[in-house]
Amino acid sequence: MNKAELIDQISKDAGITKAEANATIDSITGAIIATLKKGDRVTLVGFGTFSVSERAARNGRNPQNGAIIKIKARKVPKFKAGKEFSAKIASSKTPKKSS
Repeated sequence: MNKAELIDQISKDAGITKAEANATIDSITGAIIATLKKGDRVTLVGFGTFSVSERAARNGRNPQNGAIIKIKARKVPKFKAGKEFSAKIASSKTPKKSS
């Protein structure tokens, strides 16, 4: 599902216009990003927790020539699924792949 499909679904489920659904999604994602930038976490009970993790500086290799390169330390977003969310996904039926 992409953003346009999500907007359609929210619009139908909530009985609002697509413009209002788009504004809602933009507001939610904006609030999550702003909170993570401050170093705080966002917890949606039953869904999951968004947080920021620090990745240490390290050495890597250029795959083209094998030269060692320095990779700077940086902050990366993390998401940990909540218990209820994980349980719902685990209990959903998945189609079997045919070989």
